Amino acid sequence: MPEKHVVFVTGDHEYGGEETMPPLAAELERNYDLKTTVLKSYPDQNAEENIPGLEALDTADLAIFFLRWRRLPEDQVKHIEDCMKRGTALMGFRTTSHSFKYPDDHPLVHWNAWAAEAFGAPPGWGNGHTHYGHDSSTDVSIMDEGKDHPVMTGVDGPFHCRSWVYHVTPMSPPADATPLLLGHPVNPRTEDAEDNPVAWVWQNQHGGRVFFTTLGHPEDFKEEPVVRLVVNAIHWCLDLPVPDPWKGMFKMDAPYQGMRK
Repeated sequence: MPEKHVVFVTGDHEYGGEETMPPLAAELERNYDLKTTVLKSYPDQNAEENIPGLEALDTADLAIFFLRWRRLPEDQVKHIEDCMKRGTALMGFRTTSHSFKYPDDHPLVHWNAWAAEAFGAPPGWGNGHTHYGHDSSTDVSIMDEGKDHPVMTGVDGPFHCRSWVYHVTPMSPPADATPLLLGHPVNPRTEDAEDNPVAWVWQNQHGGRVFFTTLGHPEDFKEEPVVRLVVNAIHWCLDLPVPDPWKGMFKMDAPYQGMRK
């Protein structure tokens, strides 16, 4: 069987995706026989207009995004568009729901809503897509709709995550998606905080398998159910059997540094 190629695209200001994704990529190569490429905003996570190497998406079997408010040039965005429209499997973490933030008069402003087309995530930030505060966290439970899905193999719940709940309903997940996990806000900043799905699987209009989660705080990756979920989802997106038994936890020491821009 030809080696599967997983391409990570990172640059998110806040959650250190450029620091959490490389250990995940290394684990995929070390224990799961997958080829990986990790791309980062240049020269650092605050550089919103340049992610070198996006041509790697041209050979991706799975593209994993951890982005926030980028303004990439048209030639770079074209690689992302072509990847999606080929029906490539896609996976997104947290702020990828608002990957792009072009000004209203920019010719690529429609990319601000890209996450809806690609992942079934809300179409950008605002208009009801918000969160319940940095002092909040999340109690996560397994949803009945997804408890028997292959991605949930060996994922035990309930469990607790440091990520604060993103409010995504009723915009997301799509009606034809399968919700996997539900997040209950702990110590939210508003009294009207609601439980929201925090992970789902889907097939987008281009035929690509999709896994999306609004989790992604660095401390989340220290929780065994989260790591098992992610490893399973990568295999499912690639149309490979989920590892059972899996290879276990791996070292993830990336700190949360807060908003760095």
